[in-house]
Amino acid sequence: MLRIAVPNKGSLSGPAAAMLHEAGYQQRRESKELRVVDPVNEVEFFYLRPRDIAIYVSSGRLDIGVTGRDLLIDSGADAEEILPLGFARSTFRFAARPGAVKSLADLSGTTVATSYEGIVDKYLAEQGVDASVVHLDGAVETAIELGVAEVIADVVETGTSLRNAGLEVFGDPIMKSEAVVVRRTGAPADEPKVQQFLRRLQGVLVARTYVMMDYDCRVEQLEKAVALTPGLESPTVSPLHNEGWVAVRAMVPSADAQKIMDDLYDLGARAILTTAIHACRL
Repeated sequence: MLRIAVPNKGSLSGPAAAMLHEAGYQQRRESKELRVVDPVNEVEFFYLRPRDIAIYVSSGRLDIGVTGRDLLIDSGADAEEILPLGFARSTFRFAARPGAVKSLADLSGTTVATSYEGIVDKYLAEQGVDASVVHLDGAVETAIELGVAEVIADVVETGTSLRNAGLEVFGDPIMKSEAVVVRRTGAPADEPKVQQFLRRLQGVLVARTYVMMDYDCRVEQLEKAVALTPGLESPTVSPLHNEGWVAVRAMVPSADAQKIMDDLYDLGARAILTTAIHACRL
């Protein structure tokens, strides 16, 4: 039975559970449940603190886990990312009082406050910057005001919290994070149950990104229409009862669907429909 770690709370928990449900896996019904067995799919889910998941996976006690890329790197665990999941995206950056620090080189000799000591230590070492790092759990924006540090390193979304604290970001992003599937470094890559799990999640990702588009068009406009809807490999084209007309079916990016429909209509296509994709295998 495949043993999988899943976030038990926080911004990763809800989207992870939703994706796993879309992939056909049984999920917990109450937040207090710490373990769920899905006998049909031969999977056992363990609901753990997101920060601990990479450590459990690296120990070999669990086969794979869902956590954040930032948490994986920060943990220093002997685990690796095998599939990005596209949710819980964030950017990790340095911030300081306006004008106090202009470049990464200015960090030498300063103290940096962060909740992600592992990430910052690793990044500074890679950049050859000699700065002290102090670990704080949450609300690192106040570290500068209280004299604990001259610089902070934290997740930045809109930047509102930083501006409210009188701070501004500087330099390039330290890293970009999102939810990822992780496994123990060096674990067999071809384990059938793991591959099946990854295929299911990849199917969900594709289903969320694409819609199925159907339309009718004149044969003489087919090449131009197909150029707008090439599909993943090629579209399905079928003759209609009315001579000179064909029906076309293809997957198109959902973000572009409305524009493609407009362009097809201008070409003379009619009966243009889009339908959601709930699951797929590519």
